[in-house]
Amino acid sequence: MKKTIIVADDEPISRMDICEILTEYGYEVVGQASNGFEAVDLCRKFKPNLAIMDIKMPLFDGLKASKIITNENLADSVVLLTAYSGAEFIEEAKDAGVNGYIVKPIDEKSLIPEVEIAISRGEEMKKLKAEMNKVRIEIEKRKVIDSAKKVIIKKLNVSEDEAYKWLRKESMDSRLTIHQVAISIIENKYNW
Repeated sequence: MKKTIIVADDEPISRMDICEILTEYGYEVVGQASNGFEAVDLCRKFKPNLAIMDIKMPLFDGLKASKIITNENLADSVVLLTAYSGAEFIEEAKDAGVNGYIVKPIDEKSLIPEVEIAISRGEEMKKLKAEMNKVRIEIEKRKVIDSAKKVIIKKLNVSEDEAYKWLRKESMDSRLTIHQVAISIIENKYNW
């Protein structure tokens, strides 16, 4: 499957050149924007692997748009383009959560390696976020089960280990997960 990219640059010729290079290297440019608002909208629509953003654009600049794109996970990765290499822009780029920074003029020798690295980093981050979400869900389930064990300990006057064994047995007997049984206990929906 081709990697998808949004290109945002207010200069049509620069945008066209970038898109041409990307297409030649097998990437799919799914949208082009001339300002930050359009770029954010396109990212919401396509959820690309990468958004390439010029910093200086009218109406809504690339830094502000990049912050929204990264904060809302609208693209896996963002790379900024700029004619400016000053320290203040680099600091703002870091704050925006971007994965790359390319100084114009752009050619395929500088663009393609940066695109490859940014897409790879984006994929890694996506996997990490998914793993973190799984862990968060498991922690929440564990909290529910622990709360249910406390209710069981009080209700049946048993140890914590016995409460867990009881919960596990009820789970098997009812063909529900331990978490589902724990929820019914906490919500006082369990028939004792």
